[in-house]
Amino acid sequence: MHENLARLDFIKNKIKEIVDKKQLKTAPEIIAISKTFPLEKIIPLLDRGHIHFGENKIQEAELKWNGVANKYKEIKLHMVGKLQSNKAKKAVEVFDYIHSLDNEKLAVKLQESEKKVNKKIKYFIQVNVANEKQKSGILLSDLESFYSFCTKNLSLDIVGLMCFPPFNSNPEKYFEIIKISASKLNLKHISMGMSNDYEIALFGGSTFLRLGSAIFGSRKLPN
Repeated sequence: MHENLARLDFIKNKIKEIVDKKQLKTAPEIIAISKTFPLEKIIPLLDRGHIHFGENKIQEAELKWNGVANKYKEIKLHMVGKLQSNKAKKAVEVFDYIHSLDNEKLAVKLQESEKKVNKKIKYFIQVNVANEKQKSGILLSDLESFYSFCTKNLSLDIVGLMCFPPFNSNPEKYFEIIKISASKLNLKHISMGMSNDYEIALFGGSTFLRLGSAIFGSRKLPN
């Protein structure tokens, strides 16, 4: 068995154990964060039937996945990186989900791009859950009005919330905040939890886990 498949199976088994033990309603989807990894590392997962993959750069995603979708028709590509408004059209063309919707200008550009491309995609609002100046995201105090703007004014398909908890902190309380916030907006999905904290995120109600190194191993640092 390919080592990446073994890692994925290990994660799935661990998730199943937690879901069964805690009697959780459903297991989350696993987004295999394939950024920087070549297709040769990804093909074993595709052949297994894994569906969700995440990238953080449009150009890399386009070059890597162009043509692959013709063979693997069920795959769903997730944009998990920062998205500039001037790249909205290309993002709509390439991706099925965007996890980094974080300002009104971008929201407008995405709505315009959907009309031009004639394609509807699904969005997560990125929330700056700890009000960190160095991070993107909608502040909790602005979340309700931003959600209303996106859904009522622009008719964007907002399916959930996404967050990055503060580095070197216990993410549990931040995951709980996001869970409560999603519930208030009647949003079904929560994108939270990465390779180092996905078990905590699972307890916190995550429905989409973003796992990179836990599946593919360590990334090579740029020279």
